[in-house]
Amino acid sequence: MNYIKIYGVFGLVRLLFSLLLTQLDKIYFGSSIRLIRRPVYIRGRKYISIGNGFTSGVGLRMDAFPIGNNICIEIGNNVEVNDYVHIGAIQSVTIGDNVLIASKVFISDHNHGHYGTKNRHDSPESIPKERELSYAPVVIANNVWIGESVSIMPGVTIGKGSIIGASAVVTRTIPPYCIAVGSPAKVIKIYNFDTSKWEPV
Repeated sequence: MNYIKIYGVFGLVRLLFSLLLTQLDKIYFGSSIRLIRRPVYIRGRKYISIGNGFTSGVGLRMDAFPIGNNICIEIGNNVEVNDYVHIGAIQSVTIGDNVLIASKVFISDHNHGHYGTKNRHDSPESIPKERELSYAPVVIANNVWIGESVSIMPGVTIGKGSIIGASAVVTRTIPPYCIAVGSPAKVIKIYNFDTSKWEPV
């Protein structure tokens, strides 16, 4: 394979630099990370757990500020996230094994303020950054594929093997083996194991 044709000279130098720094990441996270491309922005590293075979694109941002003293971002094995993915957690974001995440995806377990959750409501007159944080765990099961520019909001579970279409905003749980699209995301197909086909709902 001709890596100069694929990456160009500058791109290949950047890749080699990222590979070298990834060796340090392996020591820090205690796992066999495949590659973290630079630049990367990680805050609260001690509250993040990353499994073996992890790969990231450039511009990955992870913010872990737990409400307790626990791991609040947990990533399984063989997970690949592409460029400019942002994951933020104060309680729990769990990503299973073999998950593929496209570029510019946003995943968060918290919001600034309360908007009907637990019958609480924050006034739009209050300053957004000063509102009390609301939160609920996010779970992304094994073998999920998340498309470009998707937003996954607090309290969401995405079931095993499901696919989230590009630009979807996921505000409620998606069952296993489904394809969901839109804003808010709705299931449009489900995999039928008897026919081995994705069938419309």
